[in-house]
Amino acid sequence: MKSKVEILPSTLIYHELIGLEVLVIHSTNPALIGIRGRVIDETKNMLIIENSKSRELKIPKAGSEFVFRIPAELSEKGRRSDTFVKIQGNLLLSQPENRIKNIKKLRKWG
Repeated sequence: MKSKVEILPSTLIYHELIGLEVLVIHSTNPALIGIRGRVIDETKNMLIIENSKSRELKIPKAGSEFVFRIPAELSEKGRRSDTFVKIQGNLLLSQPENRIKNIKKLRKWG
């Protein structure tokens, strides 16, 4: 049986973001506000989002604010509905693989 990875709102910045639905709620570029879709890739400085028209959009993390949807099946045990988490893009500025490694340190010392 495959165990699922539980994502807590407080630790979302340490998790894999690819596959999560996201909405841009603030950006230094007003044209990016309101963009929504699924994260399909991530770099140190960008989230690559596929929107409903299958267009790939590159959104800078710096200067942006996002709302991520954590599906109920990945949320805390006992949750029956999706969880929405607001995150400042500056907190995500890091190579994804390095950011994800930090969850192990957090769990070890937390």
